[in-house]
Amino acid sequence: MLPVIYSEEFLDHKTGKYHPENPERLKAIVNALKEATFAEKIAWRSPTPASEKPLLMSFLVQAHTPNYIKKLWEIASSGGGYLDGDTPVSPRSYDVALLAVSAWLDGVDAVLATANPAFVLARPPGHHAESDAGMGFCLFSNAAIAAFYALEQPSINRVAVLDWDVHHGNGTQAIVETNPQIAYCSLHQYPCYPGTGKATERGFHNNVLNLPVPPGSDITVYQPLWENKVVPFLANFQPDLLIVSAGYDANADDPLASINLQPEDYALFTDYCLGLTRKVIFGLEGGYDFSTLSQSVLATIERCLF
Repeated sequence: MLPVIYSEEFLDHKTGKYHPENPERLKAIVNALKEATFAEKIAWRSPTPASEKPLLMSFLVQAHTPNYIKKLWEIASSGGGYLDGDTPVSPRSYDVALLAVSAWLDGVDAVLATANPAFVLARPPGHHAESDAGMGFCLFSNAAIAAFYALEQPSINRVAVLDWDVHHGNGTQAIVETNPQIAYCSLHQYPCYPGTGKATERGFHNNVLNLPVPPGSDITVYQPLWENKVVPFLANFQPDLLIVSAGYDANADDPLASINLQPEDYALFTDYCLGLTRKVIFGLEGGYDFSTLSQSVLATIERCLF
């Protein structure tokens, strides 16, 4: 059984009818999973309410400034608004973003309890959220907060964050790169939003590996990078836990980028991860074509069931 952590409350982060990061993304994935041939092997779990995780805020403030957390709460409490032109906040967005953080922390707990993977099916996404600003559809830096939380667990000394979203996780990198116990690796289109993630960036402890790929790239570009760069980098770091920022917007049909991957390619990516360790948390980031998004999530989860 594979834990999938999900709540219908994640649909309450309202972004507007025409915004690409909308509740319909999760609905499409849930419907596909319930109709999958392996549906009976999925263990659906509700995330722990944030109010029942007394230490959640202590990990939140490791990643974000109190002023930013307060600002987000104030915008939501006053009826909503925008953090930037791309990042709307609705009345329930603050609470839903906290629940998403809790879901990622539950993912850590699930993986450490079983030494097997888990999938966190949450929104809003997080890898663009910086310490003092939300941006790029992202409110809280879910993966970074999960990494900080994991390092407080007795069996964890090193955590790796792998970001295969088509956009560079500027927020995650900025938040974790000063910590020698965390490694960050990203494969992303360049040039592309947000314009960060140069190959020359190595982190403060040689703990960052950025692999920018040009528009039009497909699996023939990605596979050698995985085998010659990603896997050796992560294997050398020897993480006790691997957190994957699993964005699926590098698909050829995705409207927000220009990479030509196919859903089945994510099965290969998943195999590479599981070849390093079974202790893997996959957490949803981007992916805006509902069909290929759903197929790609299915490809990831199906490989985890072997």
